[in-house]
Amino acid sequence: MKNIKLIWDFRGPDAAKIAEHHEIHLKEYINLEKISLNNTGHEVLNELHAIAFMVVLEDNMITVRDALKPHRGEIYTV
Repeated sequence: MKNIKLIWDFRGPDAAKIAEHHEIHLKEYINLEKISLNNTGHEVLNELHAIAFMVVLEDNMITVRDALKPHRGEIYTV
């Protein structure tokens, strides 16, 4: 089964702080919904673009996508 990385993009001078804060909410969702994978994070891509992400199993992707509305997704490999 594939892992899918769901990604939320944040842009602007506060992007890094917003992405970091968004990750907190992703972790809360994982705990609330008892999702088996617990892989989240945030990355600063440049001074005006940061992302928050969550890795889910392919079987859970549609449910999480519809609930949390990520901006994009990609197949996740370690």
